[in-house]
Amino acid sequence: MAVLQQELQQELTVGEVADMLARALPGRRVEILQGRLIVTPPPDGSHALSLTWLVEAFGGAGARKVGLRYVQGIGLWLPALPDDFAVPDFSVVDEDFRDALVRKNSYAPNVFRMVVEVTSPSNWSDDLHTKVECYAQAGIPAYLIVNRKHDEVLLYADPADGKYAAPTRYKRGQTVPVPESVGVTLDLSVDILLDGDD
Repeated sequence: MAVLQQELQQELTVGEVADMLARALPGRRVEILQGRLIVTPPPDGSHALSLTWLVEAFGGAGARKVGLRYVQGIGLWLPALPDDFAVPDFSVVDEDFRDALVRKNSYAPNVFRMVVEVTSPSNWSDDLHTKVECYAQAGIPAYLIVNRKHDEVLLYADPADGKYAAPTRYKRGQTVPVPESVGVTLDLSVDILLDGDD
């Protein structure tokens, strides 16, 4: 910690501070959203199970056969500010996404078809507000929020002029159709998304 304190006494960019925090706090997710540094604790069990189920669902729907990959926790470069990047919980990307590396393990937004965030007690506000703006400005075709705080799932789709229209809201007992723009036909159970299993 003494080294971290010594480095912080120097004048550093927010990107440099993010790098230091990522090294000093293993297991934590470090992001820069609209110039603001965000540090999130590791996910809980239900959160992790939701992501595992998404992997199984997209695999079962044949996403790989149509040239898609589905990944957890890769960086999404956000073009609004020079150091901005997010680390979505789950993303559906083009199969050649690795060719679109921008920097610091973050990839260009044009290879992302859909991003999913599962809210946690400490960061739900960022998922519901800041990331909606950031992902719309980046042109992400579909943004799905598993809003455990309010027991619903929100789907934002087809941004225009850097903004999403109002989300479609889904309640327990319903399914969320993955938008056609993602490139795979799939309905996602709201209950499993919220609870992590059936």
